Amino acid sequence: MAGRRAIKTIDWSAIVARLSETEKPLFAIFKAKSDSFLQRMEEFPEAVPAIDWAYYKKNIAGSMVDNFQKEYDNLKVPYPVDNYTPIIEQRAEAAAQNVKNFIEEADKRISQSQAEITRIQGLLPFEKMTMEDYVETYPDIAWSPEKPTIWPHDPEYQPGDEPEKMPAPEH
Repeated sequence: MAGRRAIKTIDWSAIVARLSETEKPLFAIFKAKSDSFLQRMEEFPEAVPAIDWAYYKKNIAGSMVDNFQKEYDNLKVPYPVDNYTPIIEQRAEAAAQNVKNFIEEADKRISQSQAEITRIQGLLPFEKMTMEDYVETYPDIAWSPEKPTIWPHDPEYQPGDEPEKMPAPEH
């Protein structure tokens, strides 16, 4: 049975290592239930014991044993159809693809960040920078006489291209 082998391969210590202290009591309850289920499962043999038909044929007269054997051999216990494994496998593949895409995007962001770090490390330190160096390095945020600003010099406080609307009269 696959279930017996699968349950023996659970690495409980790896699971415990990933849990926070608040989750450990719930995990202990879960593990106790799992162990009790495993113990109950281990009480039974892994395979159904074979019937010694020769013994019964020798000790019971008539064709009753042959009928039982024929019926037993033809007996098919319906096993529930597994409709969920393909769905789970499909979702696992989708999750693996999402993880792969995330890793690729993260690697791109990491390389962009590394390039930006390299660029910033190559800049002149602010302590040694003159105003001209600052204007050359940051032309979009440096003060320029061609683009004067009003106090507090934040973009949202600066007048736009269109004039402000006149307020409506209050009366």
